Amino acid sequence: MLDIKFVRENPDAVKENIKKKFQDAKLPLVDEVIEKDAKYRACLKEVEALKAARNKLSKANGPLFGQLKKCTDEAQKAELQAQIDANNAAVKADADKMAELEQEEETLSARIQEIMYTIPQMIDPSVPIGPDDTYNVEAQRFGEPVVPDFPIPYHTEIMESFDGIDMDAAGRVAGNGFYYLLGNIARLHEAVLAYARDFMINKGFTYVIPPFMMHGNVVQGVMSFPEMDAMMYKIEGEDLYLIGTSEHTMIGRFIDQTLDEATLPLTLTSYSPCFRKEKGAHGIEERGIYRIHQFEKQEMIVVCRPDESADWYEKLWKNSVELFRSMEIPVRQLNCCSGDLADLKVKSCDIEAWSPRQQKYFEVCSCSNLGDAQARRLHIRVKGKDGKTYLAHTLNNTCVAPPRMLIAFLENHLQADGTVTIPEVLQPYMGGLKVMVPTHKKN
Repeated sequence: MLDIKFVRENPDAVKENIKKKFQDAKLPLVDEVIEKDAKYRACLKEVEALKAARNKLSKANGPLFGQLKKCTDEAQKAELQAQIDANNAAVKADADKMAELEQEEETLSARIQEIMYTIPQMIDPSVPIGPDDTYNVEAQRFGEPVVPDFPIPYHTEIMESFDGIDMDAAGRVAGNGFYYLLGNIARLHEAVLAYARDFMINKGFTYVIPPFMMHGNVVQGVMSFPEMDAMMYKIEGEDLYLIGTSEHTMIGRFIDQTLDEATLPLTLTSYSPCFRKEKGAHGIEERGIYRIHQFEKQEMIVVCRPDESADWYEKLWKNSVELFRSMEIPVRQLNCCSGDLADLKVKSCDIEAWSPRQQKYFEVCSCSNLGDAQARRLHIRVKGKDGKTYLAHTLNNTCVAPPRMLIAFLENHLQADGTVTIPEVLQPYMGGLKVMVPTHKKN
C-alpha cells in the first residue's frame, strides 16, 4: 500500500509501475484516487472553516445573552434577540452543512482506501519485468543436480513403500488435499521442522508459536484481496480466519504499535500449521502432497528499519539455501518477475529444490521484501532517536514447509534399493537413524 501523498506527487511513476506489473486495467484508478483525494481534502478544509465559524458565532452569543438579560428597553431587547436568533440559525445551517460534508468525507475516504488497497507497491528496480512466472529469472545454483541411473517413483509411492502415508483414509475423512503421515515418514516430517527451528535459533532468531487464527482487519493488513479470496478459510459466524502462513499473525502481532528503534531488527522464526483453499489455476493435487489444504511450516520474519530491509532480504534467502544444502539437497535461486509479484511485495525470490524424478527444479521457499506496505496497513511505526516516527519494513521467508521439503528430500536421498539415507544434520532428530529401510507392506 502506497502513501497517498506519494501517489499525488508521482502519478506518472505510479502508472509506470502498474504497467510494469501488467495491470493496465488499474491505470484509471490513479487519476480517480487523486481526484477523490483532492475532494476529500477540500471537504476537510471546508469542515474546519465551518467549525471555526460556528465557534465564533457561539462565542458571540455569550455577550449578547448578557446584554439581553440586563436590557430594559423593549426595542433594544427585540434587536438583541433577533441577532441571537440569526446566530443560532447560522450555527444550525453550518451544522447541517457539516453533517453533509462529513458524510461526503466518509464516502470519499472509503473509496480512497479501496483504491489504495488495489494499487500495487512500487517494485524494486532490480525486479525482472514480465507478465507471469514463466519470466522469472534464475540467479544462481547451489549444489550439483543429480540424475540417478534408476527410476525415481512418484513421491507418494516412495512414502507408501515405508507405510508412511494414507491419502485414501484422509480423503474419506476430509476430502482431497489432506493426508495421514505415519511411522518414519511422519518422524522425518517432524525432524525437518525441529532441525529448521534449531537452525534459525542458532542464527539468532527468536522462536515463536503464534495464534493460528486472526481477525479480518489483520487479514486485510497483511495480504491483497485476490490473495485473501484464493487462500483464506473463514470461520462461519466469527470474525476469524485460519492462517495461510504464520507470517500473517507474526506481522499482525505489531498492529497499531510504535516500536522503539533500539529494539530493531526483530528477527523471528515461527512454527504453525497452515490452511489454504488453493483456489485458482493450480488447484489441489489428486494424489500428491505438493499443493494441499493443510500443512506445517517454519517461517522467518524480520521487522526492521527501511535502510536495513535490502540487506535482510539477502540474508533471508541465503538462510534457506544454507539450510537445504546442509541436508544435501541441490537448490537454485529464482528472481520473481514483476507480474509474478503479489501487490504488496517490493521484491521476491523463490528457492527451488532439484527434483531428480522430474529433472527440474520446483519451489520450496519464497522470500519477500514488502517494504512498508504491511506496516502502513497495520499502522506499525518506529520511534527514532530523534523522537520522530516512521513506518517499519517487514520481510518474510519460508524456512521449510515439510510437504514439499519431503518431496525434495525423498527424491534426492532415495537409493536404488529403495532405502533413503539420512544426512548427518538430521540424524540426531531421527534417533540416530542413518538409513530408512522400506517395509513394502502389502495392503
